[in-house]
Parts: sequence; C-alpha cells; structure tokens
Amino acid sequence: MDYPVYQLPMMKNVQQIQYTTLLEPYLVEVLRKVIGRSVIIETVRGNLQGRLTDVKPDHVVVKAYDSDTIFYVRIQQIVHVMPD
Repeated sequence: MDYPVYQLPMMKNVQQIQYTTLLEPYLVEVLRKVIGRSVIIETVRGNLQGRLTDVKPDHVVVKAYDSDTIFYVRIQQIVHVMPD
C-alpha cells in the first residue's frame, strides 16, 4: 500500500532551542564518593533518607530504606547532604 508523503512547509526564522542547567561539580564529586552508603538529603521539599545508588551531573538516585521506592532528586533541589 502506498501512502502519500506529507512535507512540512519551510519555516523561516526558526531558532534552535538550547537547554541550560547549572552544574555543581564539587557536590557531584563528593556525592560520588558516598555511592552505596546511607544518606540523609534535605531538599527544598523536605528530608529524604535512603541509600545513594547513583549520581549523575543533574540528579541523584536514592533508594528508600522502608520500601523499594526509588527517588530521583535534581541536584538543584538539594539543600544539603549528610552521610548516615
């Protein structure tokens, strides 16, 4: 079966979208040293306790103690971190 090919009209003055994020290289470096350990993370929304399982440039992954719940916390939302 042949389907007609649709083409979008050429758009003029199209600007490329650029995404920007703030990096916290020192915080990321310190957090990578405590991967696998228990941490208490205070965020702008409250405290989170669990095991730090992964650290990326823009977020951390924490597995809660009391369940198999996994939290992804943006680095920009972290107020402070205390290894437990």
